[in-house]
Amino acid sequence: MGWVTCDRVKGHVIGLDLSCSRLYGTIPSNSSLFLLPHLQRLNLAFNDFKLSEISSGFGGFAKLRYLNLSWSDFEGQVPLKLSHLSQLASLDLSRNYFVRFNTSVMKRLVQNLTKLRELHLDAVDLHSVPLSSFWNLSSSLTSLTLKDCGLHGTLPDDIFQTPNLRELSLRSNHLSGEIPSSFLNHKALSYLDLGLNNLNGKIPSSLSNLEELSYLDLQHNHLCGSIPVSIGNLTKVTQIILQYNNFNGQIPSSLSNLKDLAFVDFSHNNFEGLGGRIPFFSNLTKLIELRLSYNHIKSQIGEFQPNNSLQILRLENNQLYGSIPNSISNLVNLTELDISSNDLGGIVEFDRSTNLKELHTLDLSNNSMFLGIKSNSNNTFPALWGLKLASCKIVEFPNFLQSSKDLEYLDLSNNRISNQIPELMFGVVENIKFLDLHSNLLQGKLPVPPSSIRVFLMSNNKLTGEIPSTICNVSYLEILDISNNSLSGKIPKCLGNLGNSLSVMDLRMNNFNGTIPDTFDKDNWLETLAFNGNHLEGKLPKSLANCEYLEVLDLGNNKINDSLPYWLESLSELRVLVLKNNRFYGPIENHETSGLFFSKLQILDLSHNEFTGHLPSNYFEKFTAMMNEDTHEREYLPQFDDDLYFRAHRTRHKSSYQASVQVTMKGSEIELSKILTIFTEIDLSSNKFQGEIPDTLGWLKFLRFLNLSHNNLTGHIPSSLANLLELESLDLSSNKLTGEIPMQLTSLTFLALLNLSQNKLIGPIPEGKQFATFQNDSYNGNLDLCGFPLSHRCGISESMLPMLPSISEEANDSLFASGFGWRAVLIGYGCGLLYGLAMGCVEFKRGKPKWLVKFV
Repeated sequence: MGWVTCDRVKGHVIGLDLSCSRLYGTIPSNSSLFLLPHLQRLNLAFNDFKLSEISSGFGGFAKLRYLNLSWSDFEGQVPLKLSHLSQLASLDLSRNYFVRFNTSVMKRLVQNLTKLRELHLDAVDLHSVPLSSFWNLSSSLTSLTLKDCGLHGTLPDDIFQTPNLRELSLRSNHLSGEIPSSFLNHKALSYLDLGLNNLNGKIPSSLSNLEELSYLDLQHNHLCGSIPVSIGNLTKVTQIILQYNNFNGQIPSSLSNLKDLAFVDFSHNNFEGLGGRIPFFSNLTKLIELRLSYNHIKSQIGEFQPNNSLQILRLENNQLYGSIPNSISNLVNLTELDISSNDLGGIVEFDRSTNLKELHTLDLSNNSMFLGIKSNSNNTFPALWGLKLASCKIVEFPNFLQSSKDLEYLDLSNNRISNQIPELMFGVVENIKFLDLHSNLLQGKLPVPPSSIRVFLMSNNKLTGEIPSTICNVSYLEILDISNNSLSGKIPKCLGNLGNSLSVMDLRMNNFNGTIPDTFDKDNWLETLAFNGNHLEGKLPKSLANCEYLEVLDLGNNKINDSLPYWLESLSELRVLVLKNNRFYGPIENHETSGLFFSKLQILDLSHNEFTGHLPSNYFEKFTAMMNEDTHEREYLPQFDDDLYFRAHRTRHKSSYQASVQVTMKGSEIELSKILTIFTEIDLSSNKFQGEIPDTLGWLKFLRFLNLSHNNLTGHIPSSLANLLELESLDLSSNKLTGEIPMQLTSLTFLALLNLSQNKLIGPIPEGKQFATFQNDSYNGNLDLCGFPLSHRCGISESMLPMLPSISEEANDSLFASGFGWRAVLIGYGCGLLYGLAMGCVEFKRGKPKWLVKFV
């Protein structure tokens, strides 16, 4: 409801507050609102004016001192008449996302509104307004907020020179350059927010001039250098936020002078040390939150003095060493403690931390410490909500978990727990939503988690037996990963009915048999379905077509016997399709296709099957994801953000799981543990395809790996392959290709691996660039190739060459039975490896390489 204020003497309406009054529609220029000539205060905030323009009638209130039109869904150009409000002291147009200023209106407003004390234009479009328009702001101005306005350019030295300015926010714009020293001469300034811009350079030492400053936010810029020691002179500051910059050096000990400091966030920088040990904050008796995570701080943790104020302490991902002192229990009101991913050692005695009664999240993961968990340790952390003890050398389940009735998040992954999950624990921890026990030594049958569970990660253990059908009673389950165990039996049909909640079903590398259940409901939420490495047989269930959000379908290394079902093309979100090493047969070309075939597909692996017929040119011309590089979404395919889940209750969101997939490269199985959206591959090798290589393959200019080897392909190598400028690996070996190698292929400057062996190619091998790095193994077994690196020189008959030791054709066949020979691989990397290293690292496991594809 609104209210009206009237002049007590003359009865004129001088104030009108209609904020939050559910007003909607437009305000015409002849509205009765504009018949209140004595109006001094007008508030129309938080209404819905249906994207109507701000009426020029607002400029007729000659006595108006306060105007608030914020959050009211106006649009269009701010009228020039608004600058006629010469008595205005406060103007708020913020959060009208489609309202915009032009330069002339802004300059006139700045010149005319000489009594203005507050100007709030957050989220108003100012992208066409130069910063010079703000040079002559009212000397009376005390508050200026221009958040998210599209401002750009460098900050001039003499801008915002208003002596009474107390609040300045330029947050979330496109401002660049250094922070001008003169910019910090506002001795009255108490609030300064320059976060989320592109500012660079160092913090000026003149920062200490801001004697009244209580809030400083410079986060998400490109600021560098060390923090000036003079920051310790800001004795009234309560919050300092410098996260996501490039600061380095020592965190100055002068921070301990700031007795009113309550919030410090220096995370995600390059700080190397402290002016002393942690805790340097012992005398900061008002400190509530301290965040120093993701730096390079190398320090020990000293003794903690009694502290009743500190609630959040985040020190993860640094280089802290030594042990955690028992005096940490002096932080009696601590609610969140994260010291994961450091070099901390020693023994942590949980029974000595009983003073931390308020602790609700604790993360000690990825350190070198041992956890002293006594069997009688109960009620250690009665308020615990989230616990992460991954990679902590734990050999048994902590007994205190049985008393943690409020626990919702538990991560004990990458430990040495070898016993079964105590049934009692699931009976007590009945509210748990996230449980990660992957990469332990757990034995026995797969336990059925409580009905509250949403994320259940049990991969890489030694579980046996069948999947109990009662797991289908867990109706909120979103992610199920039980891969890499020794589970067997049939996949329960009811799992397909969990689609209303389930987004990930990962059953890879087990011993499941039988058929894939044909029970996938319509309107399901499945994004990842991975059954690779089992003994599944039969046909693909048609109900898979109901999985309209499916992005990853990995059914490789099974015994599925089916033709390629054309209804698969209805899965318009599919990015990864792996059907390799099964018993698929028949052609993959469909002349009646709708033309929507896998437009988002980036990995297609149909290798080692019995497919026949011609390669479908009409499909390749629809693979638009391989034609256009996604420059604004360099992200991983479905990945689970466990940190986000750990920090807050997670709601469903897309890409909530870290998908991985096995592909064949260089004759070896390679697991892409993280799949970048820029990774692209087509592998149709070891089938019975025939006919020519389609020219349309050359349309896929962002394809990086192409393997058509071990088929019956004929004809010439199409010169259009030279358009694949991102190509790193090309294998056309063991076919019946004829003609010459196109000279245009020398334009493939990223090509690291090439195999054209065992064909019927003739003529000169292209020279220069990457072709100078390939050896004989790339060309052996052809009819009449000549030139480097072969001993057969072009234009020289065989009779003129010296006799050389022969290599039997049988040896050649054996060398390329599985693709590339390692000699060609190692020498053929060349400059293509430079890009390869940017995409991933090579890790040797069980004698085979494993690429962890990761954007650097």
